[in-house]
Amino acid sequence: MPTLAQLETPALLLDPIRMDRNVARMQERIRRHGVSLRPHVKTNKSIDVTRRMLEQSLGPVTVSTLREADYFAAHGITDILYAVGITPNKLPHVLALRSKGVRLSIILDSCDAARAVTCVVEGRESARATLDVMLEIDCDGHRSGLTPDSAELLAVAEALRSPQVNLVGVMTHAGSSYNCRSVGAIRAVAEQERAGAVHAADRLRAAGHPCPAVSVGSTPTATFADDLTGVTEVRAGVYVFFDLVMAGLSVCAVDDVALSVLTAVIGHQRDKGWTIVDAGWMAMSRDRGTSSQQVDQGYGLVCDVDGCVLADYTVSSANQEHGIISHRTGDPSRMLDVPVGTLLRILPNHACATAAQHSVYHVLGDAGIVECVWERFNGW
Repeated sequence: MPTLAQLETPALLLDPIRMDRNVARMQERIRRHGVSLRPHVKTNKSIDVTRRMLEQSLGPVTVSTLREADYFAAHGITDILYAVGITPNKLPHVLALRSKGVRLSIILDSCDAARAVTCVVEGRESARATLDVMLEIDCDGHRSGLTPDSAELLAVAEALRSPQVNLVGVMTHAGSSYNCRSVGAIRAVAEQERAGAVHAADRLRAAGHPCPAVSVGSTPTATFADDLTGVTEVRAGVYVFFDLVMAGLSVCAVDDVALSVLTAVIGHQRDKGWTIVDAGWMAMSRDRGTSSQQVDQGYGLVCDVDGCVLADYTVSSANQEHGIISHRTGDPSRMLDVPVGTLLRILPNHACATAAQHSVYHVLGDAGIVECVWERFNGW
């Protein structure tokens, strides 16, 4: 296998030691609460990574596209939650997966979607066609879902009454946890997430609807939740790699970030204090998630080729194929003065977005050797 010096840049690097450590910590954290972990695999989109996140080969996992569901089902994972609101044009695809023995659950949050689901499944020639459905709960006003106290919650459940539709529970995602400014605030959001989902489930049960599953989760709330009473499973995904946004939330340390982009210096603009590299936003993504945090990391934090952080150097600006590295102060006299061809590594703001720019992971071994290459995929 090649050394880092033999790779063409930019290239996506994965540190398996950090990754495995991240996975083990999350598994132990969730195990202490006595609930199940349903990893979200949208971050990694790779069977090689996902297998290291699972304690059982059949799942469970969470996906965000039906292409992900197809891919992981083809690799033997059969317990899958598709955690994006369903639309009628996707139901034939869902039913095709279920006909192959995949226990694929879908989510929805409106009477219109519920009626579409029952109409499609009851219109199938085979009376054996069934769908498992979860109701999406809005626990924090961040995205979609039914509020826990809404009258529509029970109306949607009523619209799903059909011998061919199984209401299997509720799910929610505390996306507002990504905007928190302290660990205490994340803990409060985690409790809000738990309480909202459990309250919605209790209301459904009191109205005579089954609600066996109560699914919550985000990496920040999964990390800092004090109490998961009433919850049956937790979903999280970015913890497998972590990133600078998670580090800015104190969810991890910078040294826990397992993903980086290898880049090479291609020139300098000395009067501006710029060192220019061949990793622009096509390699790093346009995500600027740290810009609203206490420490803005630009388009990524700069490390040497061994992964050691070069303090206060960031990719301060990016074009499609060019990244501009400068000192955090903007002082031209503090330019990163290294020769053309020098290899550097950039830690990402958002692991999901950066990984999505690449088709493979170069998995690191000892002494700068690429131990193996793992494929990943994109698209819908």
